[in-house]
Amino acid sequence: MPPARCNGLEQVRFIFWELLKIVGVSFVSLLAVKEVASLKVSENHVFVSRLARAKVFLYALVLAIAVFGAWNFGYDIAAEVYYRSSLSDTQHTRPAKNYLNALQAVQLRPGVLRYWQALESAKFALGQWASVVDDAPAMERAAGRELDEVDSYRVAVSLYYLGRYDEGLRIAERLMLQNRLYLPPLILEGHILIAQKRYGEAERVLGSVLNVLPTDQLAVEGLAHAYFLEGSRRQALKVLEDTSRLPFPVEARQRFEALKGLYGQ
Repeated sequence: MPPARCNGLEQVRFIFWELLKIVGVSFVSLLAVKEVASLKVSENHVFVSRLARAKVFLYALVLAIAVFGAWNFGYDIAAEVYYRSSLSDTQHTRPAKNYLNALQAVQLRPGVLRYWQALESAKFALGQWASVVDDAPAMERAAGRELDEVDSYRVAVSLYYLGRYDEGLRIAERLMLQNRLYLPPLILEGHILIAQKRYGEAERVLGSVLNVLPTDQLAVEGLAHAYFLEGSRRQALKVLEDTSRLPFPVEARQRFEALKGLYGQ
């Protein structure tokens, strides 16, 4: 899973623009107050009365603009705080809190793409596949373009888990055309082909992944499973046995041993 997209430069940029907005509204408000106060008073009593009422109206208008600006900035800052909290929750593996904080950020500022990305990541971690797919159009509107490869990949995986294999496969193929070095869509294609019972194609796809990255656990398990479902138990066991020469983590080796027991029955 790709890490959350956040860096110090983004935070500095946010602080800079918020300060610039505050300074701008403050300057305009002060300028407006000065201009209203400088309006000349005439000896004409009717005009004096009208001018007094006009000044009250203008002062109220300036105050309303200042309050609206402060309210707007408050929403920006609150949304950013929720967003930063969601990133912290991700780092500390708190998926439920991550989801709630990201959701609050999106509700406050639905036009900001990175808030949607944080929410998509949280929903993906919680297995809310249908919601990830449903949010894709809103994310595209916020981005003003087609989703990037990370967001598109999450949508494709969600479609796979929902059993919408053809749709997920189309996205995976598009991502592979855009970036041949990005392997997750290729691995996903292999698993979709298995689900569609196209075992020979899945074996070729996953085998090509392992030629490039022989320590990818998902590719190993997928290739072994394709052989097993095709009826080639010996070949499935060989794929798993070949992993003994490679530096897999303990959890992966435990998983491979469990699969050996299943396929060897």
